[in-house]
Amino acid sequence: MARTYDDPCGLARALNLVGDRWALLVVRELLLGPKRFGQLRRGLPGASQSMLTSRLTELEEAGVLRRSYFGPPTGAWAYELTGVGRDLEPALLALARWGSRTELSSTTELSVDALALAMRTTFAAAPAAGLTTRVALVLDGDPLLCEIAGGALRITRAEAPAAMLDADATVETTAATWRSLIFAGASLPAAEHDGSIEVRGDRRMVADMVTLFPRPAPHAVV
Repeated sequence: MARTYDDPCGLARALNLVGDRWALLVVRELLLGPKRFGQLRRGLPGASQSMLTSRLTELEEAGVLRRSYFGPPTGAWAYELTGVGRDLEPALLALARWGSRTELSSTTELSVDALALAMRTTFAAAPAAGLTTRVALVLDGDPLLCEIAGGALRITRAEAPAAMLDADATVETTAATWRSLIFAGASLPAAEHDGSIEVRGDRRMVADMVTLFPRPAPHAVV
């Protein structure tokens, strides 16, 4: 029998369903759209195959996700969030925002979806107020469309090539290099020079964009 908190509080009831290890990270990996099992494994390399299988089964039974067959270009069975699962998004954003202000102890690289979540939770709305742009961001071969308008950032997985062609600029690099540019202050010209990033289109727009993700201030201990 699965362990529960045996507590009627809404928080306890939520944790009964999504509080086990890896559960919310599975949800994180599906926020931008469906993924096959192998793609989930790549995004969560610390989770064993049996652990991931167990969590997927539990989340499906809880109505958080479902397994569906997707036609081209996927052409395979994949997991996607249900409406109930998508309702977790504000909670994940709030937790990620809170967690970004705690001490960083892991040296593991972020998955593409984890990096997208980090971008959303650190985005500086005020400096972006006058900026309107669409940047196609291809990280480790995974295409994302980043849209900035009205001081807000929207990130979607760009499966359709037309969405990428419509962008003001296209950036191809690794998740690790992009993370170093937006969070560690690495130089965009240096990255272009050494070939670790390729920028096509409006380069100035990309140079402006990498400045919009300031490192959060640590929690004040009082």
